[in-house]
Amino acid sequence: MKTASSGIRGRIAATIDASSGIRSQIADTIAAGVTEPPAPRSPRLRRGRVDLVFVADVITAFILFLITSNQLGHAGVPHGGTPGPIRTLLLPLVLCGPLVLRNRYPLTSFSICVLAVFWAGRVVAPISASAYGYIPALIVYALCLYAVAVRCKTWVVVSAGAVTVVGAVFIEGQTVTTVLFAVAVPVATGLIVRTRRGGREQLEVQERRHEGERALLQERQRIARELHDVVAHHMSVIAIQAEAAPYKTENPPPELVESFAEIRASALSGLSELRRVLGVLRSETPETAPQPGLDDLPGLLESARSGGVTVTSGVTGTPRPLPEGVNLSAYRIVQEALSNAMRHAPGSAVQVKLYYGEAALVVEVRNDGVPPNGQAVVTEETAGSGFSDGSGHGIIGMRERATMLGGYLQAGPTGKGEFLVTAALPLGDGEPEDEP
Repeated sequence: MKTASSGIRGRIAATIDASSGIRSQIADTIAAGVTEPPAPRSPRLRRGRVDLVFVADVITAFILFLITSNQLGHAGVPHGGTPGPIRTLLLPLVLCGPLVLRNRYPLTSFSICVLAVFWAGRVVAPISASAYGYIPALIVYALCLYAVAVRCKTWVVVSAGAVTVVGAVFIEGQTVTTVLFAVAVPVATGLIVRTRRGGREQLEVQERRHEGERALLQERQRIARELHDVVAHHMSVIAIQAEAAPYKTENPPPELVESFAEIRASALSGLSELRRVLGVLRSETPETAPQPGLDDLPGLLESARSGGVTVTSGVTGTPRPLPEGVNLSAYRIVQEALSNAMRHAPGSAVQVKLYYGEAALVVEVRNDGVPPNGQAVVTEETAGSGFSDGSGHGIIGMRERATMLGGYLQAGPTGKGEFLVTAALPLGDGEPEDEP
């Protein structure tokens, strides 16, 4: 007896588990959604915020509503009789109205079309008795089926086509050949458009990725050229001082002369190796202007003010000579952040602050205008004293400069309607480099 009751409880538990699994699968399907997000509309199909496709759907639905109302209002009505409001208003509205929803809610509009056609054919007037009056409704049905094929998952598209074929053949009594052709045209067209749109989106993603990688490589090339200039200068100074050092004392020991000669030879060898490795990154017409630094910051701020932004600056700590790499990188970061503000927040107020710490220099550039969606696209080409057109990837370059020095950079909206760029550039052991 106990064994039988235990078996019954086990079967009940298994049934409950199976039903729970089915409910979980249905819930997961609903949560995941069956409709893909709409693809960005082509600029040719938009006028500002107005979607021309939606406007065309509204106009088409209104025209088809008038045609359907006129045809069904006279179909099957005795001479001298007056058609009721169901034929002239309600039925044309539910048959043609879903066209307005097909771009935003394709599956919902198609479902309304299915129910409307079934209701019209079974309750109001058989389709075979007034086929001409239902032609506009069939056009709306085909357009909604096309929207389903473009936006919905594959199994939804197959289900929609199957429902259409079964309903038309077994309920409305249409021929299989006619129905298959009528279904195949919108479904095949939608799948073709969907495939082309998906391929175009993948291509755009790949192009954006390659563009970011190219910007990263270009910025690394620029940093390598600047690094070559800095290191080559100091190694040249070492070689010259090593060559001149023995002549500063009378009768220097041979060991000292030999040591200085080795120092000079090592410096020249390293300089040659550096030029061999990094020289390929130089352009055919290398820049001869000196590299800028924070001493040139007033001119940069003045250029930004002439570009339409209000710039204020402040310094915390004791200003002192900085390593050349830090000095150059700090200038470039401020320059690119100002370029970003000029392009994406014209007329905004920008604050530039420098914090001289014991171990690091902190650069902070804050503006009160946030680019759309919080995405900052700042300049890539910032050589010289001017500003570029903002077509590059300056955040990548700024981050590369900070990382090269062992620091870090953060850039993004603050949540208070501001955009903040913060860079911490380590100063090594805290002692500035001696000027040669």
